Amino acid sequence: MLASASSARLATLRAAGIEPEVVVSGVDESQVSTGDPAALAAELATLKARAVAGDLPGVLVVGCDSVLALDGSAHGKPADADDARRRWRSMRGRSGVLHTGHCVVAADGREVVRGAATTVHFAEVSDEEIEAYVATGEPLLVAGAFTVDRLGGAFVRGIEGDHHNVVGISLPLLREMLAELGVRWTDLWHPDAGRSDSP
Repeated sequence: MLASASSARLATLRAAGIEPEVVVSGVDESQVSTGDPAALAAELATLKARAVAGDLPGVLVVGCDSVLALDGSAHGKPADADDARRRWRSMRGRSGVLHTGHCVVAADGREVVRGAATTVHFAEVSDEEIEAYVATGEPLLVAGAFTVDRLGGAFVRGIEGDHHNVVGISLPLLREMLAELGVRWTDLWHPDAGRSDSP
């Protein structure tokens, strides 16, 4: 069970051969106020996973949340278009760290929480490019006001670390977390995983 509304996380898991069901937690993210980006991402991921696991006992649940650390502050989704513009003017030509918190709640209630961090190097984009990107609406929907796998990919000149983590879920880390709970990654593969016509 994926406790996330993120289409990018779902697509990443599907591409890796896993076809989860999705249940959005409905957690109010404003209730968490810690200023530490890694701790914030981990706490939000945990709240989401626990909320869904509480409603669906006996099910394996994965919760995730991402924030971008820049200038010592944690940045989630922009509040509005003006906020997204300000963010991009601050980010361009610089580097930030994308933190993704992961929480897995096993069917028996055991829980593992881990975080992953990936450094993101942003391109020196123009004001016109920022305006065009914000006008698409994409930056308003994602942590840090950017994507690496969609329209924003051309504005990211490099990353250091796990690419999947920037999309919103670290597959290598998730595999290790599941192993700690006695769940083998390959047992979660869809029966048709690896076939070109599989979902």
